[in-house]
Amino acid sequence: MASENPQHQDGSTQGATTGVVQGITANLLQVRVDKPVAQNEIGYVQVEDREQGHIELMGEVIKYGDGLASVQVFDSTRGIEVGTTVRFSTSLLEVTLGPGMLSKEYDGLQNDLRAIDGVFLKRGSRSRALDPDAEWAVKPLVANGDAVYAGDWLAESEENQLPHRVLAPLDLEGQWTVRSIIGEGRIKASEELAVLENGEGQTRSVSMIQRWPVKIPVRAHVDKPRPHRLLETGVRTMDTLHPMLEGGTGFIPGPFGSGKTVLQHAISKQADADIVIVAACGERANEVVEIFNEFPELDDPRTGRKLMERTIIIANTSNMPVAAREASVYTAMTIGEFYRQMGLRVLLLADSTSRWAQALREMSNRLEDLPGPDAFPMDLSATIANFYARAGTVVLRNGKKGAITFIGTVSPAGGNLKEPVTEATKKATRCFYALSQGRADSKRYPAVDPIQSYSKYLEYPEFLAYAEANLSDRYAEQAAEMKNVLLRGSEARDQINILGDDGVPLDYHVRFWRDELLDFAILQQDAFDDVDQMTPMQRQLDMAATVLDICREDFDFAGFEAVSAFYKDLINAFRQWNYAPLDSEEFARQRERIAKLVREQREGQTSDNTAPSTAADQPTASAS
Repeated sequence: MASENPQHQDGSTQGATTGVVQGITANLLQVRVDKPVAQNEIGYVQVEDREQGHIELMGEVIKYGDGLASVQVFDSTRGIEVGTTVRFSTSLLEVTLGPGMLSKEYDGLQNDLRAIDGVFLKRGSRSRALDPDAEWAVKPLVANGDAVYAGDWLAESEENQLPHRVLAPLDLEGQWTVRSIIGEGRIKASEELAVLENGEGQTRSVSMIQRWPVKIPVRAHVDKPRPHRLLETGVRTMDTLHPMLEGGTGFIPGPFGSGKTVLQHAISKQADADIVIVAACGERANEVVEIFNEFPELDDPRTGRKLMERTIIIANTSNMPVAAREASVYTAMTIGEFYRQMGLRVLLLADSTSRWAQALREMSNRLEDLPGPDAFPMDLSATIANFYARAGTVVLRNGKKGAITFIGTVSPAGGNLKEPVTEATKKATRCFYALSQGRADSKRYPAVDPIQSYSKYLEYPEFLAYAEANLSDRYAEQAAEMKNVLLRGSEARDQINILGDDGVPLDYHVRFWRDELLDFAILQQDAFDDVDQMTPMQRQLDMAATVLDICREDFDFAGFEAVSAFYKDLINAFRQWNYAPLDSEEFARQRERIAKLVREQREGQTSDNTAPSTAADQPTASAS
């Protein structure tokens, strides 16, 4: 995270700021310093541990004034006393960036968890984020005399079949000139790859590894346009009804057991992205272990290899110090910005940002700041908005584009979607995927509530133009029409449940069953079926058009029993159609079965050839 051997910019450790602890509140220290320290500067608390001997605990300055620094410590503060020495490094909270990060499992301070011995993390234990001696084949992309700026591509390598571009240092100011560049071949990650010089004669040695402060956004791009391209996830309720765009932001709130983890797995596995970064910030230890165990086993449908080969996991469990939760989300975002600067498309998933917000609340309370709603910080909305704003699509100096799509999950207590974290996140994001306890209880997965959820990207002219050119000229109209069918069906369901089947007009039953048809055919999806777990976009559009054509039909029914019988048969046919591989004989047979059911109902005939619905597959008004 910070330099392993903290030092000043001149390379020495002489004259570093020191301080002594004057107060301790959980993992927050009040430290009297002999010289000013910077916001987010890293300090090392000198502790004598009975089992480990002398150890240094890393902490971050979160407030400074009048010679007193508030330092949040990323480890247990057991053994720290008033008078304990703290040595400050002049370095900010940083990540180490370079080749070798893919497939890694880090904690919030970018310690390689696989490289740490033992079952439990020992206090003060550190491991290298990258291997400086690892060799990589590189090919130069610039020549001597070329002008470069911060973030420009100097050379290219390959990691896990993905291009890895060596970037000019991200902290360069102004124009620099390439004085030397290595030829094509293999070098160690820490070896000198290029030498740059600016107009004042200053030189800079560049290797494949560099560091960047996590709290400072990477801005080495020339433009940041609004998202416009659909991020295909294969999840129908997202792609067809509530689209997420490449470089967009969204979040998934929902109570415990509503399917957040399964939905995240589906998105990470199927989304059209180059790199997947999963930040488990403050989740239960067993859920983090599941991520470690399951992700390496997931097959990547895009490459045919393992998904873990293009995935980075950053994990902090709920029993770790709360400060580490905050570090984990910033570490994940900064790594994502690094790959975005290479022109790659990054999908960043954070589970759950509620734990991060709780960490902010705890630190705010310990600092005795003025509390906001539910004791969260007054600036919670601004903090969340600033963080989500770091996502997005960027245009690089060479004309290439990179993107970070950020989807967080929120765990509101009791499923209360009006609590402060959910409300603050709604203001900062453009997609809202509300998971419903009722849908989860009735096994309607993914349990995304189609009424409460929304995508504001349907209002973007850039996306509407893209959808018309690349998806369907009626994409937005279909989404609006489906939403209308669902709204009218929800109203009819309430009336039927209150007044009974005989107490409402026949039209209410038709509306209800149109809603059920759309729900079972489009919104519900089997994440464990090889075919249904991922639906290509063209098939989704075809399915939506077929369902809406049926919903527009004005059939003549003898009574509500006839309505339910017809739509139950249709629902079963659609479900079998969803399980059939595209262009297979079964696919064609089920499609013809659907057309035949519609044709016979339209003509007022009775089908003797259609298999009756099974009781287990028959949805009812009361069950919904």
